[in-house]
Amino acid sequence: DVGGSYGFWQRANFDNEPGITLTLLNLGRPKGEFPPNFTYVAGDARHMPEFADGQFDVVFSNSTIEHVGDLSDQRRMAQEVQRVGKRYFVQTPNRYFPIEPHFLFPWFQFLPISTRVWLLQNFSFSRMGKVTDREKALQLVKEIRLLNEQEMRTLFPGARIYYERLAGLVKSIVAYKF
Repeated sequence: DVGGSYGFWQRANFDNEPGITLTLLNLGRPKGEFPPNFTYVAGDARHMPEFADGQFDVVFSNSTIEHVGDLSDQRRMAQEVQRVGKRYFVQTPNRYFPIEPHFLFPWFQFLPISTRVWLLQNFSFSRMGKVTDREKALQLVKEIRLLNEQEMRTLFPGARIYYERLAGLVKSIVAYKF
């Protein structure tokens, strides 16, 4: 699981599931103990030299690729996912869904950066609340780059594309190869 958490798999009842081992890759290692079938690795989704080509039966990543940087960084993550996994499942919010999922604000992703920063500094959004520090607000805005269907097709050539819909609109895009 690239960018994942133990809690996600625990809620899905995969903790202590016989015959299944899970490796979680994230920027930092959380505190606490994990069941024997879990391994937690601190690392970077864009560069995974700790893993061999085809090391994993399935690489799973849920809402991570939009956080790794610009399109070049996203391309590097996509290449690494395809390199280390025999199969993969990569989900990301759709850039063209009307509500930006991180800030819960209509069409936030299309506003100029300066407007997004101003909004974050002056209003409370989602779980992050008001971000009064301009540099922190700018960092949050620049940290997220939503993708569209064509970009997902380009990043994952040969993958099948699945659309998660809400009220008939494409909320998320999944590239998968099985």
